[in-house]
Amino acid sequence: MENKLGKILIFAGTREGRELSEILSKEKIPHGISVATKYASDLLNDDGFTKVYCDRMNKDEMSDLFENEKYSVIVDATHPYAYEVSKNIKDAIEGKGITYIRLKRDMGEFEENDSIRFFDSNEECAKALLNESGNILLTTGSKELNVYAREDKLRERLFVRVIPNEESLAICRENEILSKNIIAMQGPFTLEMNEAIVDMYDISVMVSKQSGINGGFIEKVNCATKKGIPLFVIGCMEKGEGAGLKETIEKINEICGINISFNTGLNINLIGIGTGNENELTRSASEAIKKADHIFGAKRLIETVSKEKAQKKAIYNPKDIYEELKNICNSECRETVNVAILFSGDASFYSGAGKVYSLLSDEINKGAFCAKVNIIPGISSVSYFASRIGVPYSDCNLFSMHGKKIDNIARKIENKKRFFLLVSGCGDIKEIGKKCVEAGLENVSVTVGYNLSYEDEKIVRLNPKECMEFDSEGLIIALIENGSNKERRVSHGISDDDFIRDKVPMTKEEIREVSICKLGLRKNSVLWDIGSGTGTISVEAALLSDDVKVYAFEKKEDAYLLSDRNIKKYNLENIILINGEAPDDFEKAKMYDGFVNTRKPTHAFIGGSGGRLKEILLKLYEINPNMRVVINAVTLETVSELGKVGEYLKIRNFEVLTLQVSKAQKAGDYNLMKADNPVWICSFDFCE
Repeated sequence: MENKLGKILIFAGTREGRELSEILSKEKIPHGISVATKYASDLLNDDGFTKVYCDRMNKDEMSDLFENEKYSVIVDATHPYAYEVSKNIKDAIEGKGITYIRLKRDMGEFEENDSIRFFDSNEECAKALLNESGNILLTTGSKELNVYAREDKLRERLFVRVIPNEESLAICRENEILSKNIIAMQGPFTLEMNEAIVDMYDISVMVSKQSGINGGFIEKVNCATKKGIPLFVIGCMEKGEGAGLKETIEKINEICGINISFNTGLNINLIGIGTGNENELTRSASEAIKKADHIFGAKRLIETVSKEKAQKKAIYNPKDIYEELKNICNSECRETVNVAILFSGDASFYSGAGKVYSLLSDEINKGAFCAKVNIIPGISSVSYFASRIGVPYSDCNLFSMHGKKIDNIARKIENKKRFFLLVSGCGDIKEIGKKCVEAGLENVSVTVGYNLSYEDEKIVRLNPKECMEFDSEGLIIALIENGSNKERRVSHGISDDDFIRDKVPMTKEEIREVSICKLGLRKNSVLWDIGSGTGTISVEAALLSDDVKVYAFEKKEDAYLLSDRNIKKYNLENIILINGEAPDDFEKAKMYDGFVNTRKPTHAFIGGSGGRLKEILLKLYEINPNMRVVINAVTLETVSELGKVGEYLKIRNFEVLTLQVSKAQKAGDYNLMKADNPVWICSFDFCE
C-alpha cells in the first residue's frame, strides 16, 4: 500500500510496538523501527518492509535520524518507564513539523489487595525490602539492578530474572549476583511458571514493574496472591497522553492518507467448567481456557481457572457479554482474539450458555462482528453427584428450582420414585422438607450433595424434618427418593366423590371431562376458570401438567373457600385462586404473575357468568384476541346469549352441543336410570 504523505518510524520498547510493525509490514508499508538491543532486533521479522535501527540514541542522534531519513510520523511505543527516551523523542521533533503519537500499552485490570504495595521509585522499593525477610524475586530487569544490589543485605537474597542476552548477564556479574541466583529467561511468563519459580527458590517477596498485560504483570499479581506473598510494584498505571493500538492505526491512516485494515475476528468458546474444581475440567475446556485472551463469567467461575494471561471480567449477562465483545473488536488489532465464556456444570445442560449462544449467533448473522461460536461441554453436577453416590441417572427425572419457583413439588415427590433436583441453596432444601411434612410425605429420603468436587465436599442423607434444619449455604444438588410413590394417572377424570363437596354447585364428572377436552389445553397454557365453584375444573386442568397455569376466579365466599380446600387437597401450586368477580377483578391477576406482559390467558372456561356473559367475553377479547373459550350453560337465557356471541366478537370454530347424563340408581332389585339436567357446552376461538 502506497504511503503518500509521510514516513513512519516506531520506537518499539514494548510488544505493542512490534505488533504495529507487523501490521504495517502485512499491509506492505515501508517503515522504520528502533530498538535498544540486538536481542530486541532478533525478535523482529526480516520482511523487506522494515528498516531496523538497533542502538540507544540520544536527542541529537534522534534529530539527525529524523532529518536524514525524512520521517514525518514518530510512534513512541517505548516502555512506560522509559521516561528519558520519550522526553528525547519529543525534544528531537520540536520545530520539525513531525507528528508524534504515543502508543500506550494495555495495563490490564486487577483487583488490588493488602499484599500489593506501590512505590514511586526503585530506591523506595529497595529501602522497603530491607524490612522484609526471605528470598526476593526481582523481575524489573537488569537496568536498575544496581539499586538493589548495592546493599549486601539485599544482594545475597536476590534472585534476578533477566532477558537471556550478554548485556543483561554482564550487568548481573558487575553487581556480583551469584550465577545460581540468575534466572535468564524470555517472558512473559504464565501463572504456572511464576508459581514454579516461587516454589523452587523459596521466594518470600516478588518485585515487578507495572508492565501491563503483555509484560506479564497480571500473572505476577495472581501468583503473589495465590502464594500469599507480598508483591512490590514500581510505578502505577501509565497516565497522560496516548492511544491504544487500534486508535494509533486510525491516526496513521488519517495522517498518511492510507487505509490499514484491522478487522478482528473472534474465536468464542462457551465452556462448561464442570462442578468447579479445576481438576474436573475436560481437556478441551482446559486447552480453550489456556489459549484465551479474554475470560468472562461469574466471579466464582473466573476465579476457578488459573489461566492468567487473559484479561478476566466478571460478567455473565448476555447483553453485557455482547457489548464487551464489540469493544474488543473495536479496540484490538489482532487477526484472531480468543474468548472463553465460562458456565458452571455442562454448558448444554440447564445453563445460561443457550441464551448467550442464541444472541451471539443472531448478531453474527446480522454482521455485527466477525466471529465463530463453539460450545464445549463440561461435567454436569448431576453426572458427578450420581457417580459419587452410585446411583444411575439414566432412568431418573431431573427438575430444577435453581433461581425459580417450581410448581407442585410435593406432587412430584409423591408421584416419582426418585429424581434429581437442582436447587439455589439451603433455602430450597428447607422448603422441600416443609412441603413433604405438610403433604404427609415423611418417609421421603433426600440425599444432599454440598460443594461437590471442592475440599469441603459433603454428602448427607436427610429426612424431611432434617431438611427443614439444613443450613449449610453453598453449591447444592439433591436426590429425592420416595419408595411409596403413587403412579400418576395420565388422563383427567377424577370421580365427583373424590372432591370435597358442600352445598356449592359442582360441574359434574362427565360434563367436566368433555368441557376440558373441548378446551384443548397444551403445555404452558394459561387457563382462566371463571366462576370456579368447587374448583373441580381448575383442579383437573392443573393436574394435566405442572406447566399449565390456572387462575380461578370466584366471587362467593363459601365457594372460594371450597375451591381452596380442593386445591390444597391435591397439593396444587400451579393454581392461583382469586376472590373476585368477573370481569371487574381481572386486574387482580396482575398481582400474581404479571400476565399483561408475560402470562396472558390462552384459554378461558366460564362455568358461571352471573348474568354478565357479554361483559366478560368483551374483556377477555381485549386481553387476548387469540383465546380459546369454553362455556357451560344450564339456563335457556344463557343458551340464548350463546347464539349472539358472533354478533359482537370475531370468532371461529363455533360449536354447541347438549350433553345429558343418566346414571343407574338402585331401586330395590332393579337399576333405574336417573337423568341429570342437560348442559349446553359451547366452544369457540377468538380471532383478530
